[in-house]
Amino acid sequence: MTVKTTILALAILAGASTAAHAEKVLMLPLEEAVQLGLAQKKLDGSVKFYLSGAPTPEGGTAIGEETANRRTASGGRSKEEACHWVALSTLISLEEFAKKRGANAVVDLHSVFKGKVYKDPVNYECHAGNMLTGVTFKGTYVRMGQ
Repeated sequence: MTVKTTILALAILAGASTAAHAEKVLMLPLEEAVQLGLAQKKLDGSVKFYLSGAPTPEGGTAIGEETANRRTASGGRSKEEACHWVALSTLISLEEFAKKRGANAVVDLHSVFKGKVYKDPVNYECHAGNMLTGVTFKGTYVRMGQ
């Protein structure tokens, strides 16, 4: 193999590697993931989720904070479908943690990616790559109206 051929082969491999890890950032409505979970009975509705900046019921007792992070294989579905699926998986985890702590809400829920915080009253941030799709949520567990 000549030096020129070797350099060309390495350039092609580097380009393929970069394409395989191409990532798209999507901002999607959390309510769609919640409704998917309720419809599929993966969420039971006993824990309410409130994104940062969204209207939240008054009062309540803060119980603690949690960061939940999930990834899923991206293949076989659209990036949006993969995002909702992994967001739902993360919400299921938060619901389980909340119930164990006696909480019935997660407030100030926001996305975190590589230390960067994304707060929005409607949307969450999802990172969808060709191989993996991921969502990380951070929120505060609260016992409301008890």
